[in-house]
Amino acid sequence: MTITNTKHSRSLLNPWRLLGWGTIAGLIALPAIAMLFTGEVDWTSEDFVFATVMLGGVGMAFELAVRASGSRAYRGGAALALGAGLITLWANAAVGIVGDEDRLINMWFNLIPLLALFAAIGARFRATGMAVAMTATATAQIGVGVMVQLHGEFAWVFTLVLALAWLASAWLFRKAGATS
Repeated sequence: MTITNTKHSRSLLNPWRLLGWGTIAGLIALPAIAMLFTGEVDWTSEDFVFATVMLGGVGMAFELAVRASGSRAYRGGAALALGAGLITLWANAAVGIVGDEDRLINMWFNLIPLLALFAAIGARFRATGMAVAMTATATAQIGVGVMVQLHGEFAWVFTLVLALAWLASAWLFRKAGATS
């Protein structure tokens, strides 16, 4: 006699989950398809590995966030934080936020998602602690933007957009903490 865990098998076929992982697979496949039609896109195997690790890592982290809380506010806060971190790291690796990607000053921007990760671990991924962690991350984002400005460079649009994303994430985590 075979026993099937129907709850587990249903979760694997969740349409939202399939859409999320399908989107990640599509985003990774898109450059490969584009390379068949144009020479403008020229990804190496390292580019595909980087994209797979980055997008797959965000997907796995969001899976953990979904399992951590049934709160839509918590999940939204996690999605915004993960998206802000992904955009920061991807933009910096692809073209650089200040000048090209090889400029040392860009490393300061890479510290922002790292701070968010360590602060989230310190908060034990609890909603109220995550709100504080994301507020601190937004503050650090603005601090790096000011430092870059004092260095004579310009990154205000990037800084403000991401600081707002971190703050929106903090607001959602705060909301999730208030309802739990």
